[in-house]
Amino acid sequence: MLRLICRLAAVTTMLLVASAYSFAGNADRFQTNHDIHVETDDNPNDVTCFHCSIYIRGEVRGDVTAIGGNIVLENGAQVHGDTTSIMGDIHLAADTNSDRDVTAVGGAVRRDSQAAVKGDVTALEGQSWLALILLVPLVLLGGMLALIVWLVLWLVRRTNQNVPVTA
Repeated sequence: MLRLICRLAAVTTMLLVASAYSFAGNADRFQTNHDIHVETDDNPNDVTCFHCSIYIRGEVRGDVTAIGGNIVLENGAQVHGDTTSIMGDIHLAADTNSDRDVTAVGGAVRRDSQAAVKGDVTALEGQSWLALILLVPLVLLGGMLALIVWLVLWLVRRTNQNVPVTA
C-alpha cells in the first residue's frame, strides 16, 4: 500500500510540474544555428540567438540579443528590453515599439519612420569596429609578454656575467 501511495505521489508531482511548464509562456528562449521566430501569441522574457537571426511578430518582455545574425521586428512587434545585434543588422518595421536601447555592433540599424524607440539608437557599422575591439587587447597582451621575455633574458645575462669561473 505504501508503494502505491509513493507512486501516486510521484506521478502527481510530475503532472503538476509538467502542467506548470506548459502554462508558463514567459520562459527565456536561446538558440544556436537556427532562427528564432516569436509569434504574436508568444511572450518570452529574453531571446538570445548565436549564429542565427531573430524574427519578432509579437511581444518580448526582456532583452533581444543576436550574435552573428539579424534582428527583425515585424509590424506590431514590441520589445520591452534592450535590442542588441553583434555582427548583424537590426530592422524595425512600421508600428514597432522598443522601450529601451537599440544597438548594432558591426551592423546597421534600419528603421521605419513610424517605428518607436524610447532609448538610444547606436550603430557601429562595418567590421572595422569589431577588429579594433579584438585587436587592441591582443596587441597589449603581446606587448606585455614581450616585456616579460625581455626582462627574463636581461636577468639571465646579468647573472651569468657575475658568476666567477672556477677550474
